[in-house]
Formats: sequence, C-alpha cells, structure tokens
Amino acid sequence: MSDWQEWLNLILRWTHVIAGIMWIGQTYLFNWMEKAFEPTNGADPNIAGELWMVHGGGFYLVEKQKWPKIMPRTLHWFKYEALITWISGFLLLAVVYWAGAPLQDYAALMPRWQAVLISLGSLVGAVAVYRMIFRTPLGRSDLVGGIVWFALVWAAAAGLMHVFSARAAYLHVGAMMGTVMMTNVWMTIIPNQKKIMRITEAGEPPRPELSAAAKRCSKHNTYMSVPLIFAMLSNHYAAITFGGPHPLVVLAVLMAAGAGAAHLIREHA
Repeated sequence: MSDWQEWLNLILRWTHVIAGIMWIGQTYLFNWMEKAFEPTNGADPNIAGELWMVHGGGFYLVEKQKWPKIMPRTLHWFKYEALITWISGFLLLAVVYWAGAPLQDYAALMPRWQAVLISLGSLVGAVAVYRMIFRTPLGRSDLVGGIVWFALVWAAAAGLMHVFSARAAYLHVGAMMGTVMMTNVWMTIIPNQKKIMRITEAGEPPRPELSAAAKRCSKHNTYMSVPLIFAMLSNHYAAITFGGPHPLVVLAVLMAAGAGAAHLIREHA
C-alpha cells in the first residue's frame, strides 16, 4: 500500500472511531434517559417525566414532552454523527478491501469487481431484509424479530465466507449492521421527528405511532452496536475469531453475547 493510501486509511479510521464514539454514546445516553425519567407532579399531562443530571460542574434539568406543544427557536438534532460514522466506514471498506487488501482469498477465481458488487449488495440487502422483518408479523415482537434478524446476519456471514476471505466476511457483519443503524436514523428516526414538527405546526392531532417507531429503531440500534463493535475488533484477533477452527460458532456466540451485553447496558446501567 502506498504512503497516500496509508495516510488516507489512518485519517478515515481516526474519523470513523471518533464519530462512532459520539454516535453510540449519544444513542445509549438517550436510551438511558428514557428509563431514568421520573414522573412529575402531574400538573401537565403532556410531560412524561423529568430528569436532573450533573456533568462537568453543571446541573441540567431535562424534561420530556409526549408531544411538542410549540416549536423551540433552536432545536438540536443528533444525526450527523451517524452519517459521518457510516461514510468514513464505507470509505474505509473501499480503501482497505476494494482497492487494497484482498477482499477474497488468494486462490479465488472470481474477478475483484464482482466481489466488490457482492460487497455493496450485502449492505443494500441488509437494509432491505431488516426493514422487511420489522414490517411483518415477525417484527411485532422485538425479541422474535431480533432473533430472526441476527440469525439472517449470521447466515449472510456464512455465505460470504464462501466468496470472501474469512476476515472480510467478518468485517461485513459489522458493515451490514452499521448500514442498517445509519438508515434507521436517516430513514425512520429523523423523518418521523420532522413529521411530528410539521403536525405540531399545523395544529393537527398527535400521531404517537411516529414517536413509537423512531424509539423502536433507536432501541434496535443499541442492540446492534455491541455486536458491530465486536465484528470490527475481530480483525485484530484472527487466531481466535475468523482464523480459528470454528469461525462461525465464534461469530454466533459473540453476536449473542454482544446483544445480551447491550440489553444489560440498556436496562441496568
């Protein structure tokens, strides 16, 4: 790899890690806040709860409204961390695998351009499958839908191992989940929040299902984040992950363990 590719790799990886820390940290903070809100005195039925927090020498009072009554002059959005994390990760995938390290095993006969198309297709396909699951009866239960989703991601990894190197197949598990997480933000959470704003400004009746759908996607993102980070870190531990004697067993166990850890963080941290 040339010097400019090394510098590009370093800058993209640095950006990816920092943006990812900001995105996942905010996701867990807001999900923690959801269960930490305390009931108010009931004077305003639109107030779902309030929360006092302290950080950096300051004290902060956060109030949650069930439905916005008025639009504030300044509204802070949390969306670009997700986009920057995904863009930098996508560019890393292109620099490291599509144009750099072998995407396939050295003995593979498939042309690289075909493997690149399969790589890209796996990301698009992951989004399509995820959204299909949670629009069917399977997705009515987060537990059932989550099990089906993680099982299909594992099956996709097993299939990709017949096309890519084991290292690249493992990495694509994280890339697929990261792509779904980003589209959850930009295709559901943010659009629903903007719909809520328009409904409020127009004085129309509230539609709580919009908030519920956005909240659900945020919850799913927390459950995917820990397995995603494992998939990314696995590249540094080849002997016991993708390079070991049972890479698919390790992947299944640690994906389940990651989702379980995310549940503990969400519900008990």
